[in-house]
Amino acid sequence: MRLRWVLLPLVLILGCGQGAIQVNGYTIKAGANLQDAKLGGANLVDAKLTGAKLRGANLVGANLVGADLRDADLRGADLRGADLMFANLVGANLVGANLENAHLEDTNLSGANLRGANLHGAHLENANLKGAIMPDGTVHPTTTVLSPTTTVLSPTTTVLVVNGYTIKAGAFLIEANLTGADLRGVDLSGADLRSAKLVDADLRDADLRGADLRMANLVGANLTGANLTGANFQFADLTNANLTGANLSGATMPDGTKRP
Repeated sequence: MRLRWVLLPLVLILGCGQGAIQVNGYTIKAGANLQDAKLGGANLVDAKLTGAKLRGANLVGANLVGADLRDADLRGADLRGADLMFANLVGANLVGANLENAHLEDTNLSGANLRGANLHGAHLENANLKGAIMPDGTVHPTTTVLSPTTTVLSPTTTVLVVNGYTIKAGAFLIEANLTGADLRGVDLSGADLRSAKLVDADLRDADLRGADLRMANLVGANLTGANLTGANFQFADLTNANLTGANLSGATMPDGTKRP
């Protein structure tokens, strides 16, 4: 009983004033220095971490539902499988962060920097990405992601966003991870896909005219009916890729030979 009365005031003191709490021995509060902190699986629901320094922090599987992470430094943080639903990440720095399979539904990411971040398998339904810098360096022009892959630019125009990468003609997608992506009928003409991971990707009827696919991994990719006119596949891996009906006129093949 005495121990209980000793600990209770400490919790109350930490829980008031600046809204600080203790988790895994770390003080969780606005502006906290949590660089390289070990917070995997931590319960950080509604945590106040505005401007916090979380660079390189381990937040794998952490519960950050409703957390306030405005302007937080999350560069290189490991957020795999973390739950960030309804979290506020306005202006947050997520350069190089690992958000694989993270839950970002209804999350406010407006103005956030996601350059080089891994969004493979991330759930972005209803996320606010207005003005956010995407993994490929492009600035997201829209407000809301309505599904994991499609965003609306206007009532009549759509642009595809897959794993955080903007899919469009001339896109800069060097080393992009598009494994298993549904890219049927997309326009990637002139896109830079050097060393991109397109394993088992569905590229049926895609427009890849003049695309640079040197050293890309296309193992098991479905390129049925794709327009590959003038595309460069030098050193690319096309093992078990389906090229049925694809137009390879003028394309450079993995061995360096050029189709007529």
